[in-house]
Amino acid sequence: MIKRLPELVIMCILLAVMPAACAAPEEDTVSDAGGAVSRQSVETDGNTEEEIIEMKMTINDTPVEVTWEDNASVKALAEMTADGPVTIATEPYGGFEQVGSIGETLPSSDTNIKTKAGDIMLYTGSQMVIFYGSNSWAYTRLGRITDKSDSELKEMLSGNGVTVTITAE
Repeated sequence: MIKRLPELVIMCILLAVMPAACAAPEEDTVSDAGGAVSRQSVETDGNTEEEIIEMKMTINDTPVEVTWEDNASVKALAEMTADGPVTIATEPYGGFEQVGSIGETLPSSDTNIKTKAGDIMLYTGSQMVIFYGSNSWAYTRLGRITDKSDSELKEMLSGNGVTVTITAE
């Protein structure tokens, strides 16, 4: 009997711990969705629901379709749009991109990337870069314009500075 005492103690401990490990997750846990959305908890009629914030982008008042990345940078940008439109005044740089301050520093995870026309990148955590050419540098990918050809992007972006507006839909 004394030889079995350690086994009985271990079994009692496991039985005591098991119900806590098998408990259902807390109901207010929210998981974020990918792409162009951010989720926020909203209480309506006593029930907690998730409100999806979708983002739309315009360049000089021309709507462009964007496929947004699923990362912390895009989620932070989506949260900014919940407070109203985010307007970014950009300037041409290097003959292949438009660059402008977002107004806040977003989380970033820069990696060396070779860009192409239509890519939307975060540079130094606070600058949005929209490409109409290509470049290689360390960026965090935000998204990609999907409804414009390379020549349309060059026409839209290669002149003077442009105004980029991102809104929650």
